[in-house]
Amino acid sequence: MINTLGRFFLVRLLLLIDIISMVSLAFRNAIRACTHGTVAIRMVLLRQLYFTGLEATHVIVIIAVIIGTVIIAQVESLVGDNGSLTGKILVWVVLRELAPLLTAIIVIARSGTAISTELGSMKINGEIESIEMLGISADSYLVMPRILGVTASMVILTVYFVLTVFVGSVIVASIGWHIPYDHLFQGIMASLGIKEVVMLFSKSVFFGLFVSSICCWYGLGVGQSATEIPQAATRAVMTSLFAVFVLDGLITYMVSLTFF
Repeated sequence: MINTLGRFFLVRLLLLIDIISMVSLAFRNAIRACTHGTVAIRMVLLRQLYFTGLEATHVIVIIAVIIGTVIIAQVESLVGDNGSLTGKILVWVVLRELAPLLTAIIVIARSGTAISTELGSMKINGEIESIEMLGISADSYLVMPRILGVTASMVILTVYFVLTVFVGSVIVASIGWHIPYDHLFQGIMASLGIKEVVMLFSKSVFFGLFVSSICCWYGLGVGQSATEIPQAATRAVMTSLFAVFVLDGLITYMVSLTFF
């Protein structure tokens, strides 16, 4: 029992060190690319932004509207026609927790599996070795654009999720429950402060960094067998989900402690 727990935490500690090293290397490569960037790296970054960010907007809209409607229905069934309280609960539930968490889960399901599978296939097919033989750094060309692209997309999608919930909730509450939109807006603005904004952006940034780095790490860790690709994708998804929930608790605690 003790040996199993020790091995578990040791493996997770080594993975955490590798992930932090990968993130720091990505930032160094990004700074270097700003001064000596190439068109190829920018194209990889733009494609990642398009796939992770733009193509996921329709999923974000649908889920955000459903979440906003469900929250309003539950609040109204409990407290009745109270637009101010409904707006406050939207901020507490959606902006603090659900928006970054659900956005991270969507990104993991769409882009996380794609990144780990793509990099794993490239490694098995010898494409990564060919790139390095041409004098091109795989970290700069493959890893860095994916980490930055996923992180930027995560932040943008999270903000988009929050805005969609707020706008959709105002429309749904006004039409379905005849709640004055100004009451709902007052409740949202009364609960929206620096603490909520810091928590939202902190979670989205760290979620994006860790999810993209974990998926890249598992993709590049594929051996010589094609059967390892789906295994790597599965491990990347499960590890990313575990990291997201752990980070969610840590960031919530740290921000709450800071703004106590």
